[in-house]
Amino acid sequence: IDQNEDSYDEYKMGLCGKDLIIDGWFHERGELWPGQAMSLKVKKVLDHHRSDFQDILVFESENHGNVLVLDGVIQVTERDEHSYQEMIAHIPLFAHPDPKKVLVIGGGDGGVIREVAKHKGVEEIVECEID
Repeated sequence: IDQNEDSYDEYKMGLCGKDLIIDGWFHERGELWPGQAMSLKVKKVLDHHRSDFQDILVFESENHGNVLVLDGVIQVTERDEHSYQEMIAHIPLFAHPDPKKVLVIGGGDGGVIREVAKHKGVEEIVECEID
């Protein structure tokens, strides 16, 4: 973020994902899951920036590979992404008799599109993403 941009003041006041890294650990905790927290050891921060819509943090963890965090909430890790991506893609496609066109709403990490593309009958995939 360029400190001369008008959005810098809003950025300073919003959540900053890097602030959730304390002593080399990323800590996810908050109102979404009262009474519980998730922490991952950070090997290296790969990217951190704020879009017009959300705070985006990507880091390499010690045991879960690369991790995508949006607004302080872990979205996906390399270690377990397949369980979510496969279910959200394959179940509806196998339930449809002959899917040709697929719309993916969200899915900015590309995992769902990767799984949809494994279905040979699919001719077109469109992704709609906020960023």
